[in-house]
Amino acid sequence: MRRSVILACSIAAGTIAASVSTAAAPSMAAHAKAAKARDWAQVVTMTPEGGFVMGNPAARVKLVEYGSLACPHCRHFEETGYKPLVQNYVRTGQVSYEFRNLLLNGPDISVSLLTRCAGPAKFFPMSELVYATQPQWEERIVKMSDTEKAALDKMSDEQRIVRFAEIGGMPEMASRFGLNAARAHQCLTDKNALERLLGISKAASDHGIDHTPTFIINGRVSDAATWEQLEPKLKAALGKRG
Repeated sequence: MRRSVILACSIAAGTIAASVSTAAAPSMAAHAKAAKARDWAQVVTMTPEGGFVMGNPAARVKLVEYGSLACPHCRHFEETGYKPLVQNYVRTGQVSYEFRNLLLNGPDISVSLLTRCAGPAKFFPMSELVYATQPQWEERIVKMSDTEKAALDKMSDEQRIVRFAEIGGMPEMASRFGLNAARAHQCLTDKNALERLLGISKAASDHGIDHTPTFIINGRVSDAATWEQLEPKLKAALGKRG
């Protein structure tokens, strides 16, 4: 609302304007407070590079992790750093966090296809489960019999991706996030999704990124590999001390 002949009309108009302005003030203040308190961890989208990013698109610090769902060091970061990263930095809108796949092996391809197929809203929760159960599903694959290994060698790449998932019990994990058996099979045999996934990993390798996890802060590769090493660098990028 923005701010004659008869004085009474003038006073009345002023009174109305004042009352409208007063009524609007609390509403505007409440809106500002709500915006400030927004939970940015609930905002997840796919990026043009093919990763999944969580957080404020206008965050002062943009963190990218090149990681592998089959990597024990990445699992360690997930166990020790993911929650404080999200709670203290992403949720508040200060940092956005993007995960891009850097593939290590065949089972990594299988579990990555399923996790990505779950979609943006479920990508990070499903990744948490994948990391939490990583020792179990990797052990099942490692302990394959010689007969199973021989059978794998004779399979096509597509068949091998499906078989790794079956041996590791990955479709059962995916079912917790709305992917039934038929849908999981579609995800594992989606050639376009596979091409996209391989492309993300190749782009990383082409840029000299050859280990997981690799963190990039505002476009610069960091030497941090753990949360203890990464958090001080995030604080420095935010201009914080201590």
